[in-house]
Amino acid sequence: MQVLIKRNGMKRSKFHRARKEKLASMPVYEAKAVAKYIRISPRKARSVANSIKGKNVSEAFTILEFSPKKAARIIKNVLKSAVANAVNNHGLNEENLYVYTCYVNDGPRMKRLWPRGRGSADIIQKRMSHITVIVRDREAEKAAIDEKK
Repeated sequence: MQVLIKRNGMKRSKFHRARKEKLASMPVYEAKAVAKYIRISPRKARSVANSIKGKNVSEAFTILEFSPKKAARIIKNVLKSAVANAVNNHGLNEENLYVYTCYVNDGPRMKRLWPRGRGSADIIQKRMSHITVIVRDREAEKAAIDEKK
């Protein structure tokens, strides 16, 4: 969550203290998990990631369980971790959780040489991905919005 506080000539230390205090007082209704340097092409993983956006966690697990793709197995583990973070770290209710967003970013590429004819070579790029899953609690989110009004 982003917190916008105007600095108004405050020293950096006082500004960061004020920012941390405001963050601590805000209600928490989302949790996230990130898997980095996963050896799968981002293009292949994005199709699976897009299929679970906005779905309830139980429905997302069902979709990932029956998907034949390699990315589904990886994203399922990241989703499991995000749900565990929400339940254990923030005390959110697992039944109210839904996949707020799920995205796949490019990681570094391993470059390998592949010998070709006449002494030349092609470069094979083995792509990696960074997979992020953010889950939110519907009830806590509604309560926080109602509290703001």
